[in-house]
Amino acid sequence: MAKAKFKVTLASVLCGTLFLTPILSSNSARANTTGDPAKIDEYQQRFLTMWNKIHDSKNGYFKDFTSDGKTLKVPYHSVETLMCEAPDYGHETTSEAYSYYMWLEAMYGKFTKDWSKFNDSWDSAEKYIIPQSKDQPGMSKYNPNSPATLANEYLTTDKYPSKLQFGAPVGQDPISDELKNAYGTSEMYGMHWLLDTDNWYGFGNHNDGTNTSPSYINTFQRGPSESVWKTVPQPSWDEFKFGGKNGYLDLFTGDNSYSKQWRYTDAPDADSRAIQATYWADEWAKEQGASVSNDVTKASKMGDYLRYSMFDKYFKNIGVGSGQPSNTSEHYLLSWYYAWGGAADGGWSWKIGSSHNHFGYQNPMAAWVMSKDSDFKPKSANGASDWDKSLTRQLEFYQWLQSSEGAIAGGATNSVTTESGSYSQYPAGTPTFYGMAYDWQPVYHDPPSNNWFGMQVWSMQRVAEYYYQTGDKRAQAVLDKWTKWVKDVVQLNSDGSYAIPSNLSWSGQPDTWNGTYTGNPGLHVKVSDYTQDVGTTSSLADTLLYYSAATKKYSQYDDASRQLAKDLLDRMWNLYKDDKGVSVPEARADYKNFFDTDVFVPQSYSGKMPNGDAIKSGIKFIDIRSKYKLDPDFKKVEDAYKNGTAPVFNYHRFWAQSQVALANGTYSILFKPSVSLKGDVNDDNKIDINDYVLLQKVVSGKAQDGYDKDNADVNSDGKINSKDLLALRQLITAKQTK
Repeated sequence: MAKAKFKVTLASVLCGTLFLTPILSSNSARANTTGDPAKIDEYQQRFLTMWNKIHDSKNGYFKDFTSDGKTLKVPYHSVETLMCEAPDYGHETTSEAYSYYMWLEAMYGKFTKDWSKFNDSWDSAEKYIIPQSKDQPGMSKYNPNSPATLANEYLTTDKYPSKLQFGAPVGQDPISDELKNAYGTSEMYGMHWLLDTDNWYGFGNHNDGTNTSPSYINTFQRGPSESVWKTVPQPSWDEFKFGGKNGYLDLFTGDNSYSKQWRYTDAPDADSRAIQATYWADEWAKEQGASVSNDVTKASKMGDYLRYSMFDKYFKNIGVGSGQPSNTSEHYLLSWYYAWGGAADGGWSWKIGSSHNHFGYQNPMAAWVMSKDSDFKPKSANGASDWDKSLTRQLEFYQWLQSSEGAIAGGATNSVTTESGSYSQYPAGTPTFYGMAYDWQPVYHDPPSNNWFGMQVWSMQRVAEYYYQTGDKRAQAVLDKWTKWVKDVVQLNSDGSYAIPSNLSWSGQPDTWNGTYTGNPGLHVKVSDYTQDVGTTSSLADTLLYYSAATKKYSQYDDASRQLAKDLLDRMWNLYKDDKGVSVPEARADYKNFFDTDVFVPQSYSGKMPNGDAIKSGIKFIDIRSKYKLDPDFKKVEDAYKNGTAPVFNYHRFWAQSQVALANGTYSILFKPSVSLKGDVNDDNKIDINDYVLLQKVVSGKAQDGYDKDNADVNSDGKINSKDLLALRQLITAKQTK
């Protein structure tokens, strides 16, 4: 069970007191709440506080772009610039951040009835991260009978460039024509995963090298061992202006000749989260008599194209490495990506799916929305039926991968990669799922993709939402076991702190899937280390809240999950809130990779980054990112490296700060906590002389130790003084007069 051994003190009783007017600087974006402000509970107020901090221009979460007379916001991956994890620079932008931006504005609409911000988030996505017609010329030349030329994947970066195999057999694309018929275009509609928001690298739009931003870029290209520290950043549109004689292309693929070209990669978990967020916006808007139907149409279209992630990379039949392939190339799961590209002159184009499937990317909530909700029904002939099949397949996937303890293991691949390349025969004894091979670390190995606990909570939150909306017993069975495991490993400490898993370790493997969960007695998980990470903690709380609320509707009420979620949110809020949001110190031992990690470049390659950094054999991460040396935080990293220590940062990632807001808002929506009255200093839901006496002690400095003085700011001016006494006396007098 969750370790919850702590003493109830006056501070813990009083910390829930709520004062309703947010304290905002003069240039803050102010939330326009509607209705009686006395009905805003503490958790809704936290959401609004976070929303204001995220939108406060001085905090730096967004960059504003003005085009055609309209200003739209683009979220940064993080407020801080010196940041390397999946994006290699903090002021890049991901489709993940965009999907959280949509979700944040959807809940803002729920609480304020202002849907303009949600509309703007979709407008920004269409303008800046969904490639427009000018960004993807030549899609009309796409041949679904020959979707792409095969290039092997390899385990290590030194096997690249991977030679294009023009004669190798590939499958056929079965959904291209139906999408073209439905939408009247051959162009794709999905978010590219990565933007250089400030044009920090200098590629510019369409590789023009000017200060045009945001700019489409990419990093990962070379197999599962290519961590972010081993990547070579490149423009999505390569006109050979930078890099070597063939731009950046001959770092990744081997060809006899190279054409100037463009290419984009979609991250399916982000697109499906955008659908999920838009579903809630639609539901909440309809409750208010409002409409976000234009955005629903966009989300439905995005979901229709998202089906490309349900296909093998080269549309090969599922089970191709098992010796008994099926007769379809569609695995019906949300794989790691889909991608498309073409010639800069519009002469040809291609599309690929992905053979690698991680449980963490699945979204049964989005599958249910796309297949069952009439508002979101896709235009294409088979869109709804494909999503319906995907819903069942995803739920089976969770069952197949659920460990003996309850955590969910990695995933499955239709393309086992060895030293010899991809699509190798499965090793003897490999468990399979509909013909695909079990992979405990699908897609990337440095670090293993299923070590991070965040994958657990990201994915299971969607399962919990789906269970809450439908009562599906399949989802309940997975959640019952998973939640029990979580309660065993989360720590609530007597000093008011908490700890949740950070990394996991895995042993064994699941049983081959035969349609029934066996309990997987040979598949096990252990917690390797712990964290207080605010994004992961909030996502865990969000999951537990939806699960608890669902059990109240469909099963035996699990109030302990609600309480655990509340404890985590309260402790995190009390311990880690700051001027920009909520943040914990992070020791980044991996930042030694700025200086230590080799970036493989073949001896035959020679090129330059836009700023002149040489791209050649023997370089390190920092050698092709020398602009980092100008960052105000770089000296901290450099000094720590010289001293053999880990630099410590307090980061404000956009997704994590949004998730803090969302989880608190979820608590308000699902459990409607009681509202403390303004002026109720001792939190007894009354305003009387006892409050006045206690506040008098606070002002004079004689209150009991541990009292949360923030909650004594009756008039919300950020200070506690005689004006609060006066304000409270006036409140008491007014109440007595009534």
